[in-house]
Amino acid sequence: MDHALVGKEDLSQALDTLRNGGLILCPTDTIWGIGCDATNEEAVRKVYALKGRDSTKSMIILLHNDNQLTSYVREIPEVAYELIEYSSKPLTIVYSNAKNLAPNVIAEDGSIGIRIVNHPFCEQLLQRFRKPIVSTSANISGDRSPANFDEISQEIINGVDYVVQYGQDITVDGKSSTVMKLDPSGKFEFLRK
Repeated sequence: MDHALVGKEDLSQALDTLRNGGLILCPTDTIWGIGCDATNEEAVRKVYALKGRDSTKSMIILLHNDNQLTSYVREIPEVAYELIEYSSKPLTIVYSNAKNLAPNVIAEDGSIGIRIVNHPFCEQLLQRFRKPIVSTSANISGDRSPANFDEISQEIINGVDYVVQYGQDITVDGKSSTVMKLDPSGKFEFLRK
């Protein structure tokens, strides 16, 4: 995927939507996701409502650079940076003691799942937005996650404020990320491989 293919207008519309507390539908380095400002409690509430998802189930957030981790996690084990650097596929790490995020995006135990994204559109969006973005599969809770844009239900498309144009015609394998829980001591376990 070429960075040059990301349209300025597309990026601008997605940014405006996020800044205004709206929901976007966008491609990520895994599957298409519903996104919003991860620091905006009302926007996060809208995502739960659209998906019909139990608000006790936490969602993950995306960052474009591991330097940003210290802004949203109190203690980052040194091993986290190595895991991110050497992971050959998308990796979501669940950290303890989240901070500076909407309370309803943080799990009941205070943890947060974070993925450093590697995707042309997401990277540019996150760099310009300068805040983390919630990313959750673009489906009604309980339904199968859509691998590609054409598998997303009309209900989800109609329920967001902006649908990103980039990547709609790209077919990917649509796999979710590996999820690993990492505690402050550096001990980790796989939650989803």
